[in-house]
Amino acid sequence: MLTAFLPCRAGSQRVPHKNTRTFGGDRTGLLGIKLRQLLAVPELDRILLSTNDPEVIALAEPFLAANPGRMVLDRRPDHLCSSATSTDEVIAYLPTVIAEGDVLWTHVTSPFLGSTDYSEAIRLYREARAAGTHDSLMGVLELRTFIWTQDGPLNYDRNVEKWPRTQTLPVYYEVNSSVFLAPRATYVETGDRIGRTPLLWSVSKDRSFDVDWEEDFVLASDIWQLRHAPR
Repeated sequence: MLTAFLPCRAGSQRVPHKNTRTFGGDRTGLLGIKLRQLLAVPELDRILLSTNDPEVIALAEPFLAANPGRMVLDRRPDHLCSSATSTDEVIAYLPTVIAEGDVLWTHVTSPFLGSTDYSEAIRLYREARAAGTHDSLMGVLELRTFIWTQDGPLNYDRNVEKWPRTQTLPVYYEVNSSVFLAPRATYVETGDRIGRTPLLWSVSKDRSFDVDWEEDFVLASDIWQLRHAPR
């Protein structure tokens, strides 16, 4: 059993109504786009939409009606949907609504990660688990650039070379929140959505776009509309 877990709480502060407002000309918004993408992934047995938002529930109703059994609504308690709710609290909640199998945790805020991408992630996850090389998978963006803190550079030595070629720099990885794959047992045993040896699945920059701020929403919406405009 492979279940997609899609959390969508009410009351986004940085991007008001980001789950349901029109996005790139699509009136079903980021939620509708993501539900269609997940429903097109043949490897997914079930899609669990976890929300306390009446707007999300209303928009999801046609999808729920058209996919009985495969798509399920979880009315998450309000105290686990506030701006103060930590990801760790939602991780602890997940095993109470998913009873078995593997979990694919994703977000509507990754609209450019499509159904074929999810299938590829699932394939790599299953191969890695079968080979015993990794116990989970996490989507990341490769960073091969000049990375600094207030104390100076992290990934190169300016005493050796002040501005090395970027292709020679060691790779760092940004967790892009596009996808997490792990057994339900991992959530129970470690209190985490990845295991101890996650496979870092590199997602290209254009597909890693995460809608986290209002300017992200506007830019991503424009890009989506350009990509899907009639030709």
